[in-house]
Order: sequence, then structure tokens, then C-alpha cells
Amino acid sequence: MSPEAEVAFVDLNDFNLPIYSMDRERASGIPQAARSFFDLIGAAEAVLVSFAEHNGTVTSAWKNLFDWMSRIDRQVWQGKPVVFLAASPGPRAGAGVLGHQAQLAPFFGADLRGVQGIGTWGEVWDAETGSLTRVEDIAALDAALSGLVTEQARKGEAA
Repeated sequence: MSPEAEVAFVDLNDFNLPIYSMDRERASGIPQAARSFFDLIGAAEAVLVSFAEHNGTVTSAWKNLFDWMSRIDRQVWQGKPVVFLAASPGPRAGAGVLGHQAQLAPFFGADLRGVQGIGTWGEVWDAETGSLTRVEDIAALDAALSGLVTEQARKGEAA
């Protein structure tokens, strides 16, 4: 990812939604919050997702938002270059959530360019400096993020 890249941070807490059900969809339609998040994906050149892992899978908030967005268009990722990340306090590094989401990604329109988890977060993150401490984690993260470099950015670098 280029240091010049414009990054927008999006917090799921800003997209409060009722729990998805077909009955609710029939009665009220798709909530604006789901449409707004879907539009954010559509407006992006690339998407970087940092998943929280609850019980080996995505959080209920993400699953619910994803379900609502899939009712707008099954191609939730809209063909965008996507990288999935996770960090966990344990050594598995979000393997459950990352594996599941990576498996689903092509069925929902993702051009999946990278997947990276970082385990034992409390041991490898230096909160004082705001950086990772293990060289191998930094290299793996850089490699995953390099997948988000768009063709347009590559052409600009070559000039």
C-alpha cells in the first residue's frame, strides 16, 4: 500500500442495524445503514478489512451487516481488491475468521489479494510506538498490503 494512499476508517458501530430476517426485509425494506456501507465499498478503489474474531468466526455485528448488504447485491465486495486482516491474543492469529471469510470472498465479489493474521498481539504490538515488534509480522503485513496497490498507482510509480 502506498504511503500516499488515502485511507478512510469505518467503524461498524456507526452502522447499527436490526437483526436481519426475511420478514423484517419484507415489512421495512433494507435499512439505510446497510445501503450506506454498501455504497462505501462501491466508492472505494480497494478495501482493507480488519476482522475481530468471536468464537472462531466473524462478530454478530459484521454477519448481520453482511447479510443485509447481500440483499442489496450478492456481490457485496463489488469486484474490489480486498485484503483481510485479523489480530488475536492467541497464537492462531484469527485463523478461523480469516479462513472462513477467505473461502466465502469469491462468491461475494471479492478480488482477494491478501490474508494476514497476527497472533499473540499483546506480545508483538508496542502501544507506546504504535508498531509491531516482530520483523516477520511486519514483512507479512507489508506483503499482504501490497496486494492493494491498484493498477493506477502502479502506473504512477512507473512514471
